[in-house]
Amino acid sequence: MKVSINHVFALDLGTQTGWALIGANGSITSGTQSFKPQRFEGGGMRFLRFKRWLTEMKQCTPLIELVVFEEVRRHAGVDAAHAYGGFMGQLTAWCEHHQIPYQGIPVGTIKKHATGRGNASKEEMIDAIRSKGHHPTDDNEADAIALAYLARELNGSTKEIAQ
Repeated sequence: MKVSINHVFALDLGTQTGWALIGANGSITSGTQSFKPQRFEGGGMRFLRFKRWLTEMKQCTPLIELVVFEEVRRHAGVDAAHAYGGFMGQLTAWCEHHQIPYQGIPVGTIKKHATGRGNASKEEMIDAIRSKGHHPTDDNEADAIALAYLARELNGSTKEIAQ
């Protein structure tokens, strides 16, 4: 049985985080947020800024019923893996604190849903999202929008997604 979920927050985690919010009417709002380390801050500050940003987003959209994020299983380098792990740790702890269900969706599943190919390029993802009438600023925002479409199609029930 599917439960209807109207307010979904989709995230492509990283230093340049892509995000998309699905409203009650099904509309998708999206953007990107930079968490690039600042010159004079310690290594953990970007994660504190990320947590603060999540809270600000929740204040703007208090009815978030589900958080979905791009589940990355392989990274280009050690620094990217560490950053992803830090963002994911902050996100899951934040979701637990606010009692919001969350689910990671494999990258290949998102790409296949958006383009028909599980190994689509960044450009193909951007093109697929543009074909739906969106104007993503980069591949991070395009990935978040694609993830939002997938979550919306599944009506918020991520249990049926092929792992």
